[in-house]
Parts: sequence; structure tokens; C-alpha cells
Amino acid sequence: MISWVGIDISKSNLVVWVQPDGEGFELSNTSEGCVELLQRLSQYEVGRVLLEATGGYERKVMAALLGANFNVLRINPRRARAFAVAMGKNAKTDLIDAAVLADFAEVLKMDGDKVISPEREALRELVQQREHFVQQRDDNKRRLQQAQLPAVVAAIKGHIHYLQVQIKQLDKTIHQSMHDLDAEKTERLISVKGIGTVATASLLVYLPELGKLDRRQVAALAGIAPCNDDSGNHSGKRQIYGGRARVRRALYMSCWVVIRYQADFKARYDALRARGKSAKVALIACMRILLIRLNAMLRDGTEWR
Repeated sequence: MISWVGIDISKSNLVVWVQPDGEGFELSNTSEGCVELLQRLSQYEVGRVLLEATGGYERKVMAALLGANFNVLRINPRRARAFAVAMGKNAKTDLIDAAVLADFAEVLKMDGDKVISPEREALRELVQQREHFVQQRDDNKRRLQQAQLPAVVAAIKGHIHYLQVQIKQLDKTIHQSMHDLDAEKTERLISVKGIGTVATASLLVYLPELGKLDRRQVAALAGIAPCNDDSGNHSGKRQIYGGRARVRRALYMSCWVVIRYQADFKARYDALRARGKSAKVALIACMRILLIRLNAMLRDGTEWR
């Protein structure tokens, strides 16, 4: 009998529920706890283990499960909560959340492209650390404008310099990590004028499905496809909704560069603006075309056109 496992993860604990056996147990979120988890799950024929993204607290147990060849999926907590509400489970405890995840693991369609790999997790950690450093650097630049005391100004400038050095070092490590993950896909993406190292790394980490979907699916996944709002005789205004914010952030600045240097994108953007579309609407439309073309390029194994 196939079992489905849900794990609710916190900083200190792992709360595990196994369906349809209806068994639950709690372990510590430590290396020792992960070893015990693997031992206990080895007693079942596990179809899938489902867990939520919890700001990094899930990485240790996820690495242990992957190392033991378990089928592991990590989802956005909002999806799990929406599933719980849809199933009429409004109460919320760690054990209930684990049981909801186990139920969700059974009915959730398997996304083969979302299977977690150690190489992708390593790149994800590097990219996220770079994002943190960039945020700290930009925060310090804003603080510098209000600083008055020379000692404070010197301290902030010193920290900015330190962060700049760390960001450059991370850029080199990210470049190598991208090639370790998928050298061919990395080189194809970087070859596009406007898609640099940071944008490429972000796409590899936050949109691993790129090159495996059709144009509508990939645009919807990134949250840059206009969604219908129709009901009966009502025909609402189309607008983007949901999707992966970090993918949109990566595409945003890249698309401005593409519009600047590639004539067809500039013509498309200018035509939309001439028709009265706002700058943001015109840019989103260009971002959608950019993503669709990148997806086709990787899917078909062709050069950028």
C-alpha cells in the first residue's frame, strides 16, 4: 500500500503525518531527527513526501530525504492553506497541518520539473544570499543620506564596501554553480542580450520549468499572463494575478535592457505606448513575449531569434 507523507516544519520540530495509515509523530529538526525520520519512513512504501517552504528551515530534512531517494515536493504555504480551507479544515495546529499536507500529497499532480536537486538547492541558497546582501547594501545607501556624524558615515561606507566585495565574490560562485546545474541552459540564456548572470540564475532557481512548458503555461506560472474575469454577461478587465514574484523581478530589469537594445522589442513597446497603454502594461506585455521566446529557445534547443 502506497503511503503519502506530510511534514510540518518549524525551527525546532518536524511534525510528520502518514496517510492512509493515519499515523503521526514528532521529531527534532536536527541531524539526529532527520536520521530517525528516514528510519521510520523506511517502514512504508512512500509515494511522495510533501512539505512547505519555511524560510530555509526545511532544507536540512529535504536534503536528507533526497539523499535517501524519497520523492520530495516543496510547495508555497498559501497553496497548502487554500487546500485545507477547501477541504473544510479551518482549525490549525502543527499536526493538522501535517495531515493536510499528507492529503494534498496524494491528490497533487506530480510536477516532474519541480523535483528538487541538490545542485538547484545550492544555487538557490547562493542567489538568495546575494539578494540579502544587495538589499542590505541598498538600505545602507539610503541610510547614508541621513547620516550626520563622521563616525556613522565612515561605518556605513565601510559596510557598503564590504557588501560590494561579498556580492562580487558571490557572482563568481553563482556563475560556477549555474554551470554545475545545467551548463547548456546557462549558456543559452546568457547569450541573450539583456539576460545576465543574475537573471539567468534566478530563472534557473525560481522557474526550473522553463523550456518544458507551452507558452501559456510558462506565462501563467510566472504570473504575467492576463487572467479572464468573466461571469455570465459580465466581461471583466483582464489582469495578471499570482505567479512567482521573484521570476517577474528578474525579468523586469532584463526586459528594459532588451527593449533598449533589440529593435523588435522596442517597436512592440513603443506601439503599445502609442495605443495609450501605460508604461507598466506595455512592459508586462514585453516581459511575457521575452519569457515565451526564452522558453521556446530552451525547449527547441535553438539559438535566440
